Amino acid sequence: MGPISPGRRAPRVPGGRELTCRGWEQEGALRCLLNNLDPAVAERPEDLVVYGGHGRAARNWESLHGIVDALERLEDDQTLIVQSGKPVAVLPTHADAPRVLISSGMLVPAWSSWEDFWALEAAGLTMYGQMTAGGWFYIGTQGILGFTYETFRAVAKQHFGGTLEGRRVLTAGLGGMGGAQGLGVALNGGRALIVEVDPQRARRRADAGWVDYVTDDYRSALKALEAPGGPSAIALVANIADVAPRLVREGVEFDVVTDQTAAHDLLHGYVPSGHTPEDAERASADDHAYRAAVRDSLARHVSALVELQARGAIAFEYGNNLRAQARDAGVEGTEALPGFVAAYVRDILASGVGPYRWLALTGDPEDLRRSEDALMDVIGTASLRKWITLARERLPQQGLPARICWLGLGERDAVSRRFNELVAEGQVGPLALGRDHMDPASVASPSRETEGMLDGSDAVADWPILSALLNAAQGASWVAVGNGGGVGIGQSTHSGMVVVADGSERAARKIDRVFWTDPGLGVARYADAGYAPAIAKAQETRLDLPSRNGNQEQT
Repeated sequence: MGPISPGRRAPRVPGGRELTCRGWEQEGALRCLLNNLDPAVAERPEDLVVYGGHGRAARNWESLHGIVDALERLEDDQTLIVQSGKPVAVLPTHADAPRVLISSGMLVPAWSSWEDFWALEAAGLTMYGQMTAGGWFYIGTQGILGFTYETFRAVAKQHFGGTLEGRRVLTAGLGGMGGAQGLGVALNGGRALIVEVDPQRARRRADAGWVDYVTDDYRSALKALEAPGGPSAIALVANIADVAPRLVREGVEFDVVTDQTAAHDLLHGYVPSGHTPEDAERASADDHAYRAAVRDSLARHVSALVELQARGAIAFEYGNNLRAQARDAGVEGTEALPGFVAAYVRDILASGVGPYRWLALTGDPEDLRRSEDALMDVIGTASLRKWITLARERLPQQGLPARICWLGLGERDAVSRRFNELVAEGQVGPLALGRDHMDPASVASPSRETEGMLDGSDAVADWPILSALLNAAQGASWVAVGNGGGVGIGQSTHSGMVVVADGSERAARKIDRVFWTDPGLGVARYADAGYAPAIAKAQETRLDLPSRNGNQEQT
């Protein structure tokens, strides 16, 4: 592979079964890194930004070039160390060790604020990696659809008799995290008005089939929303800080209100009224007038959501730290807005189930289809078959062929083992297997995934660090830890991992170890917090939990 061009474009993802590196683990890391920066996948690949405001895959272009070079020459008994998007060492390890270890944006707690981070970032010393951006395992908008679909399904079940049929949802944000909202609502029978400030982003989501209709005219958007049999997902190109108060003034009614703007990042992510996305990209931390405009817009936006809730709408925060940011901006009533995990997704995580994902590293869609067939042979539940059928029909491909589904302890290892057998048999090319960072044990985020834990352990960050240590010990192909994914610097700690299934005996060993203990730790985390589904799962799988076993003996 040649050097990165001065035109600020990442190399194309290599395709097929021919290696450009010295082994498939290295090759898998390289292809997944470059897939993160594929123009069909990344939000701003020219800036190395994958998703989530300014979540990057590499610190700068020199670092990207260095990472690519290191991966291409990395031996099977070496490990590349990546510090906040910068390759800092290639060290001798062993064949069963990870090929890459990544840490992004980690700061000493007392310095883990946006202000300190911005200063260090400006000095070229760190990088915001979001979750799977810096962890090299982003799969596009599909990656968040599982959570989005399950959230709106739970909303429908709790509040509307199991369906959103005839219900209207107001939200904002069509970025990497918010882009799945329209389809998530539509699949549950509802209709959504999604306000997006960036016209290119709105058009991109429409072209890919994530929204049905795009307009920059307020009245046209409302007319489409109210039309019988009209589009299910309507993108209004405007600023939510202007639109939401107007909807309140005009008495427009919604059944559900939420938000997925990049409110976790008030410098580069949340665009204030009267400004453009380009202004946000260029914003400086010492521009006090701009930051005041952000706070004012955020206050008007969230005040309108609080008012819509008071008028009867179901309202919740969608994991972007909106409530805390609004409180800091002086908005009252945000305590009445629940977080989406605590309100709607907790039961899934408490059973040790989370978002498993995989990519076909060859780029061949038939590899994905054959692996999906194998998945259904191994698991075979009606709900999983329904999801795969729906995904094949409705989800556009972004970059390397990929799929996500929800699996737990005893399922992930069985599926991953079968995938590796498919590769060994020559039925498919190598696959990259892993999960999101939003998994039962791999994230501590008190305003999102771990909000309202039964035992009060919301802010305990040992679990994601233990998850990373465990996956490194078990030999995952690469392991990543990060600070602030989803909710902002200082607000979360999280970790991810990937295992490359290349059909080898070594891959089989790694799969057996990683995909049992990783979800096993998730069950342990929730059992330790006192959740009955996790305790039952631990007993069913004979998971050895010394503290829980001791408690049972005492009772």
